[in-house]
Amino acid sequence: MQREIDRVVAQGAAQPALRGRPSPSTLAATQVRCATFEQLTYCLHVGWTDSSPTEVRARITAAAAAEARSAPTATATVNTGDLDPLADLTASARMAPRARAAADRAELTDAARAVAKVWSIRHDILGEPYPRGFWRRHPEARPTGTGTGAGTTSYAARSGSASASPTATATPKAKPKKKSIADYPKKDTVLDPHQVREQVRSYWCGPTSTQMIVWGWTGKKRTQKHWANELGTTTSGTAISSIVRVVNRRTGWDNKAHAGPYITLDVKGWSYGKWYLLLARHVHDYRAPLVLHPILLKKYYPYLDDDASGHYQVGRGYFTRKDGVRMISYFEPWNQQRFDPSEPFIKRVQWQRAYRSYRANLAHPYHNIGV
Repeated sequence: MQREIDRVVAQGAAQPALRGRPSPSTLAATQVRCATFEQLTYCLHVGWTDSSPTEVRARITAAAAAEARSAPTATATVNTGDLDPLADLTASARMAPRARAAADRAELTDAARAVAKVWSIRHDILGEPYPRGFWRRHPEARPTGTGTGAGTTSYAARSGSASASPTATATPKAKPKKKSIADYPKKDTVLDPHQVREQVRSYWCGPTSTQMIVWGWTGKKRTQKHWANELGTTTSGTAISSIVRVVNRRTGWDNKAHAGPYITLDVKGWSYGKWYLLLARHVHDYRAPLVLHPILLKKYYPYLDDDASGHYQVGRGYFTRKDGVRMISYFEPWNQQRFDPSEPFIKRVQWQRAYRSYRANLAHPYHNIGV
């Protein structure tokens, strides 16, 4: 994995800082570089993905081109603080090679350290078998106990692999029962609904989501300005990889009693059922919040007066109603009334139809989520 990190970092370090307005295809070709770790693909700026590097670059090129075409009329769309592909890749391309190399190495190193977490998701949610030698390479993923309470087992074990008996040399031969949504209670939540805030700047959904996630762990509320500085937020917004990094460094949600290391996961191609199961697993098994990354459009969010940009929310609960409709709970940083008093107030604690959130996630050009 270290050699693979060195290879991808060297590709970026060899590129001079780009000037002017690079084309979307140039941005995607030079900045969306991908590494292979234990049969899995991780692409810079996108996260862990099932798509090939060529497919990822093609769709990011298309998204950046669409943003470039709409730039003259972009004032009609509210930017709530997500860093769109065009802005994200342009900022990376303009970095000095040494600074870009350092940023790329940090992101790829974090990704490599989370390979066991990614395989646990693929095994328990998507039903894929662990690769040969997995348990020998990843003792950190082995069960550390037999219960399901916090602190008793690892993130991989608690989510459905606890009945496996990992050996030192091979994938366990046991075939533990995979948990389906029927194995979960109808409703569950995490986080204190009083520990919420609305974003105080229109482009601070990232710092505000981070504020609420860290507050939920530490019990201490630091300012949104503090988190904006730590995330590297600009007026263009915040990268999801920055939020994932800060959650891993400033909370314990990433420890073995909870979610394990947070990752940026591309869910393009995932079914609604798998997406909802991932949410339930994170809330019920991990007892930890998620970083939701939708596009904020009226057709998905009935409380909006106007369409807005890509956005961040804090996923924290789920509920299946008696009529079978699945709901999702999240902390919503965006309150349009703060920036336009003529628009309706938006509540911080939301319960909305899960399918709409799923569609909003897939409608975002990055299609990713922080888990």
